[in-house]
Amino acid sequence: MTHLSPHSAPPAVGQASRAVTLQFGNNALLPMLLGDHDRHLVRIEQALGVRLSCRGNRVAISGEPSRVESAQVALQGLWQKLERGESVGRGDVEAAIRLADTENDPRLPLSDLPAIRTRRGPVGPRSPGQAAYMEALASHEMVFGVGPAGTGKTYLAVAQAVAMLQAGKVDRIILSRPAVEAGERLGFLPGDLKDKVDPYLRPLYDALNDLLPNGQLDKRMTNGEIEVAPLAFMRGRTLAHAYAILDEAQNTTSVQMKMFLTRMGEGTRMVIAGDLSQVDLPPGTRSGLRDALETLEGVPGIGVVRFARRDVVRHPLVGRIVEAYEQRAEAEGDTRREANRDTVAHREGKHA
Repeated sequence: MTHLSPHSAPPAVGQASRAVTLQFGNNALLPMLLGDHDRHLVRIEQALGVRLSCRGNRVAISGEPSRVESAQVALQGLWQKLERGESVGRGDVEAAIRLADTENDPRLPLSDLPAIRTRRGPVGPRSPGQAAYMEALASHEMVFGVGPAGTGKTYLAVAQAVAMLQAGKVDRIILSRPAVEAGERLGFLPGDLKDKVDPYLRPLYDALNDLLPNGQLDKRMTNGEIEVAPLAFMRGRTLAHAYAILDEAQNTTSVQMKMFLTRMGEGTRMVIAGDLSQVDLPPGTRSGLRDALETLEGVPGIGVVRFARRDVVRHPLVGRIVEAYEQRAEAEGDTRREANRDTVAHREGKHA
């Protein structure tokens, strides 16, 4: 376990910095907390703007009080994972940093963070947005997860579906995506219909393979417990006692989205995941996801979770890429608004 050194104390009034020392009782686990050549400590220093130093089984943290608190929470969270027998890698360190960043996100106490328990082990949140999403998945019959790529929208939905199937709370899982490139061009792809649509559904297969024990996916697909199908196959069906996930929902039309949502039958849960910044529909076609959010948000029983750039849990560079595109979109929007104002002013000047 860790504890605060008796020498640590909160800063005095007006004091701009704070120093805290954590002591770790298991020297065999300590190298895994620090990382090779202390790389985990270095990453926490860089991300949270604190200074860390290790001597023996003690780690000293110094810096601004709020940042010291965040670093302390991150280190203690990682230590708890090690004490439970779990490993700590780069992704775990990044997750601990996101969850502990008190300046940018309100957060739950680490002991209160939700977890999805599958037979391949528990799946925990790696960002505040993921924690909110997992709570929504547990408490709502229909959930919309909206946000940029790399935030875990689909993976966590599949994990919740697998957990409920294994616990006997649903009879089957149905995973679907719109095949935006479908139509004439799809017919020129080689193979039968399954071969033609499988490339669109590959991310769903990947998530299932990661979450199910070896060999279980093929067995469960054969007996009908798991179905992966393009959205067009949902028409005319009523889904009862199922966990249905619609991925890449931004690429549905309004008619397709309404069709999918109204498939919901008794004992069924639905998750609709998508990224409104990556709509691949033909120009002038309104996204069914956007239309559904404007129509349904606030309806009792429906949960909506919006992920932000800070919730991206892939490589850190992905978060910076998302940020760069968002900044460019904002700049282009400002330019358009300025041009519109100039046009209006010019017209008003001509009529004066």
